[in-house]
Amino acid sequence: MRTDTSDPLRHHGDAEVRDGGPALVDLAVNVRTGTPPAWLRDLIAASLTGLAAYPDGRAARAAVAARHGVPVERVLLTAGAAEAFVLLARTLRVRRPVVVHPQFTEPEAALRDAGHEVGRVPLRERDGFRLSPKAVPQDADLVVLGNPTNPTSVLHPAATVTELARPGRTLVVDEAFMDAVPGEREALAGRTDVPGLVVLRSLTKTWGLAGLRIGYVLAAPDTVRALERAQPLWPVSTPALVAAQACVSPEAVAEAERAARRIAADRAVLVAGLREEGLTVVGPPRAPFVLTRVPGATEIRRRLRGLGFAVRRGDTFPGLDGDRWLRLAVRDGRTTEAFLTALRKARGEE
Repeated sequence: MRTDTSDPLRHHGDAEVRDGGPALVDLAVNVRTGTPPAWLRDLIAASLTGLAAYPDGRAARAAVAARHGVPVERVLLTAGAAEAFVLLARTLRVRRPVVVHPQFTEPEAALRDAGHEVGRVPLRERDGFRLSPKAVPQDADLVVLGNPTNPTSVLHPAATVTELARPGRTLVVDEAFMDAVPGEREALAGRTDVPGLVVLRSLTKTWGLAGLRIGYVLAAPDTVRALERAQPLWPVSTPALVAAQACVSPEAVAEAERAARRIAADRAVLVAGLREEGLTVVGPPRAPFVLTRVPGATEIRRRLRGLGFAVRRGDTFPGLDGDRWLRLAVRDGRTTEAFLTALRKARGEE
């Protein structure tokens, strides 16, 4: 993925830790700590003996289909969810695409790069950044939103999201963080009864595979075929295919569920600590990160960096205007305690 520091849509959490990253406690990137687990690293390492052969994605594709209970014709493996956004932007013939904000900015960036004029549907702070289907223009033929949403951590009810579906409209739901929600409640992955639905999943966040690039699309077979035609040959590497097959196995899904419950407990500690500091937390948060309103966020972020903590700025997300938002990844209790101490210092309270 390109990083254009002049374009706020291209600013992502990794930019916060790129320089001096090893010296910083990373609360800016939402990849789960301690990943990939040893068993997954071993499988990936073992796959290196097969690099002389061209990648064969059939087994991984079948495994993803089985995981979500859909035919293989509804599955497309991609080099991360980011590739899927580019494929959709370049392939779909749409007249009025809209993106629900604030959310992950790459979908809009990809659409603009493909020559589309993109409309924005801003969710409002006073409404808790919750989705109102009535806010989406009736004539929008492509609607993109995240669930749970990055950076707000809001989990929209599936029934609310599906209100956006209608014949002639493509509804793209980015579920990159859904496997961090206990029980994956409100998930649409696997649904085949919603017209025009395209669900994107990433294995990057829960399994620590940002450097490997693996994700997938779940959609109607004709949409999958169109996207597949736009891909280069062998778009997903053999190690990534091995990882994909492993991470959608029943054992891995159970492990992800246990991790999601630990994240929920750790998130509750972080939220309580922030509220004790008098800060507002958007919520109730359901993702492995929280969005908090901090007056003078730019200076606070600079001071936190000096104290050894990297956090994600909020002002590059459309809809989070002003110098008042920070996104914080959920970490273990000890890290959270140390961060809250640093935050007090950064705010001049110690």
